Amino acid sequence: MSLPSDDILTRPLGVPEPADDSLKGRLARLRAQLRPRHVHAGLGAALLASIALLFIVGDPRGGEPRVSVVIALREIPSERPRPAPEESVRTAEAELPPAPAQSSAEEVETASGVTVFRPSGTAAPSEAVVIRVPTVAVKLAAAPDPRLVERGRHGALPKLGEGRLRALDVYARPEEPGTGPRIAILLTGLGTGQAATASAIVKLPPQISLAFAPYGEVERSAARARDFGHEVLVQVPMEPFDYPDSDPGPQTLLVAARPAENADRLAWVLSRVPGAVGLTNFMGSKLMGDGAGLEPVLREVAARGLGFVDDGTAQRSLATGLAGKAKAPVARAEFVLDAVPRADAIDRELARLEAQARNKGFVLASATAMPLSIERIARWAKDLDARGLRLVPVSAALRGSGAGTRLSKAE
Repeated sequence: MSLPSDDILTRPLGVPEPADDSLKGRLARLRAQLRPRHVHAGLGAALLASIALLFIVGDPRGGEPRVSVVIALREIPSERPRPAPEESVRTAEAELPPAPAQSSAEEVETASGVTVFRPSGTAAPSEAVVIRVPTVAVKLAAAPDPRLVERGRHGALPKLGEGRLRALDVYARPEEPGTGPRIAILLTGLGTGQAATASAIVKLPPQISLAFAPYGEVERSAARARDFGHEVLVQVPMEPFDYPDSDPGPQTLLVAARPAENADRLAWVLSRVPGAVGLTNFMGSKLMGDGAGLEPVLREVAARGLGFVDDGTAQRSLATGLAGKAKAPVARAEFVLDAVPRADAIDRELARLEAQARNKGFVLASATAMPLSIERIARWAKDLDARGLRLVPVSAALRGSGAGTRLSKAE
């Protein structure tokens, strides 16, 4: 009987294939036993190759997963040398994200709320800078003083204390002793722009008084100004001639409003800034020229121990004329320094202000919190003492010590 043929086509049925003990045969038998019918051919081939590798070299780790990584070694550089002692050391500002390209160093410093002192004639450097918070020589009285506060519908309101104690006197910035002509400046429009407010507080001399619009987080901003030594006032939104095209904002006092309505709006304004020495107009050309509308405001100012500063922008203002009748401390600014908002025009007004102060002994001016105005006034005030002039707070005019001002004092 002949042996079965190795050809599967010629091998009789039922006769098993002869065993092949070679590596090829062993792999063939394993392929037939392990190949699932639904496994993709490529996956099966990969599995068989792995098993074949096990048959050949074995698995000394018993199937534990492992990864082979080729590590290329290179020389490790030595430690970076320390800078020499004379090398500039950057401040913490270098750790901050870079400012937008359009922001100058001065703008960043202004927004940060600090003053940067540098040698005269130098600009903001790219290297180290020294930042100092200026010390406040004169400390203002704490506010609110419980002797000068009463509760109202809108919150705490100023009032006259016992013995006619006034907020105008308690919260005023004391005048430093000295001689020579005096100048008082009121800067208005604070509180509505964060950068301008911070710039005015830290860049301007503390003798300059700051007036805040009664909106937003005005209480916090005004308190910070007082911490830096500035006495503060509150701006009262008053109706201008082109109202409502020009709108001072909510709670505006109107000529046509009922007296009780204007009184309630004024109470809201008065509640906004604890520690204020007085009020000043915010716009108001129409109301300031209307005696029937303005007189009740001045009477309320006096009854609460405050003063009123006319910022000089309303040409037909009756404030000083009504002061005696209302028994209210009132002063009017003789100069509006930035009526023409150009650097050369502001500088000219400051020169005129100096000349008037030398001539009269005292003069009161106002300006708005435009960045240009703040920059020009700060530059002008740097060597004012060397020129024989002194800055004093606006309360000096309201309290009657500003001889020669357009002042009407309460009787």
